[in-house]
Amino acid sequence: MSTFDFIIVGSGPSGSALAAGLANSNAKPQVLLLEAGDYKEDRNLRVDGQRWLTFQDQSMNWGFKTTPQSDCNNREIDYSRGRCMGGSSAINFGVYSVGARDDYQEWARIVGDKEFAWEDIQRRFKELETFHGEIPAGVDAKYADPKSTDHGSKGPLHVGFAKEWERDLTELLDIFEEAGFPLNPDHNSGNPIGMSVLINSAHKGLRSTAGDLVKEKLDNLTIVTAASVQRILLDGKKAVGVESNGKKYYAAKEVILSAGSLNDPRILMHSGIGPAAQLEKYQIPVVHDLPAVGQGLRDHCFVPIVNTRTESSTDRKAFYGDKAAMEAAQKQWQQDGTGPWAKFACELGIGWFKLAEQLTSSPEFKALPADEQLYLLQETVPHYEILTHFPIHWFIPDFPAEALSYSCLLVFLFNAQTRGEVTLQSSDPDAPLSFNPKFLAHPFDRKLAIEALRDSFRIAKHESYTKDHVAPLAMPKSDSDEDLLQYWRENISSSWHMTGTAKMGKKGDADAVVDPDFKVAGIDNLRIADMAVVPVLVNAHVQAVAYVTGATCAEKLVKEYNLDHNPAKI
Repeated sequence: MSTFDFIIVGSGPSGSALAAGLANSNAKPQVLLLEAGDYKEDRNLRVDGQRWLTFQDQSMNWGFKTTPQSDCNNREIDYSRGRCMGGSSAINFGVYSVGARDDYQEWARIVGDKEFAWEDIQRRFKELETFHGEIPAGVDAKYADPKSTDHGSKGPLHVGFAKEWERDLTELLDIFEEAGFPLNPDHNSGNPIGMSVLINSAHKGLRSTAGDLVKEKLDNLTIVTAASVQRILLDGKKAVGVESNGKKYYAAKEVILSAGSLNDPRILMHSGIGPAAQLEKYQIPVVHDLPAVGQGLRDHCFVPIVNTRTESSTDRKAFYGDKAAMEAAQKQWQQDGTGPWAKFACELGIGWFKLAEQLTSSPEFKALPADEQLYLLQETVPHYEILTHFPIHWFIPDFPAEALSYSCLLVFLFNAQTRGEVTLQSSDPDAPLSFNPKFLAHPFDRKLAIEALRDSFRIAKHESYTKDHVAPLAMPKSDSDEDLLQYWRENISSSWHMTGTAKMGKKGDADAVVDPDFKVAGIDNLRIADMAVVPVLVNAHVQAVAYVTGATCAEKLVKEYNLDHNPAKI
């Protein structure tokens, strides 16, 4: 076939959720899902404890980098994106967090559509997941005690807690509590504030990916891999299909881009849709001047705090420092999904926290627009995050084997105000765009970075935590403003949560690319459904947000085309 009812570009969480929602509707429309990468069906690519390594597989990664970041010592920062079935869910770190209910209330306010408010969004999250809330025997429920009413039990995504935890995890959570950080028994309840045990996109040692949503063979769902899309086929200002590697596919109803915040603008601009000046610079005929395309890039970022520790305080060196032990663990995992590769770095501590007067009384905060100040003060909206038990040794070249007994805390910056951009740099439709997130460019972001790192010292320098330290591996020189900010400049990494380059807004909004129905302004039968459209930098590791974005677009399309949505089959 070369003609379908719907064509979806991109098989990541949004695209796969959208494809599943359409294909499983009662009307059974013909759906084409195009993926630029390959299938990558090897089960060994889904080892839970090795989820930190898959992004290094160059065959699964677009391999993007940022432009030199002027506020981060001109460093080019890794900007990995998944290029395979499942998109970035196949190479991400398996954090499954949904964010704050107030994030979605803000989304609904910005676009004027209550379907993006928490009540409807939470319902969709529950339809997407099968939640496994069991915790290891003997572990106190104060660490993890989710309510069944906040989770789903029949969805295609298997998420939950690891069956076995590293022995120092609960010890560290106790120190957080001692240091004044409250415990939160479920960060996916709609209120993430407090220290939690991580909900993973994995179960029984096996990672979930977006491909799980479309693995059922359906006569009306066609999946084509190794099919990078260069441009949208247009009849005037109506989308009629796409071109992929010289082949043309036609859509009787709609084309939907779900290629992500870094690739949606590329496809749009090489189709003549975008900022006219950029298109003209590269001799691309302008079909529709849409200045907001590629603007508004937002992202989360982080820095590590790493200390070597006494060998008796952690079991990591005995595993990661022993090649034979890791090989034996691989065989055990292949047999039944258990063992050390379903334990080490599979269960983490994760917490979202607010900063009080030191942030909200600052000139940088008071200079923000009134709506943004109000949003940042909402009950469930955090200002930064701490993640524990991150396997940092895989990310530091030539990490010393003698240092494998270590502790790592990641400190994440949330609700940064910087707006970056992605822009054309070639007339070649297969060439990547230029990616400039402008990390730390906004005065508020610099203030927030300083105060978040300083506040994290409540745990990083707490005597119950430091008693087992041997030596620092990565720490700021001091807690002065200058040294804290310099540490961010030298060590900042992207969280790979790129958002907002085809922003959703109310019809007619100057900074919007799509309306609340995901429709591209000025072009008929063309929609975008992925993180590119999300107008809020949701306080989460955003794969869950991407899933629910695709599911929301599916609902709207099913309703508009009277396809008789069936929630049980999403």
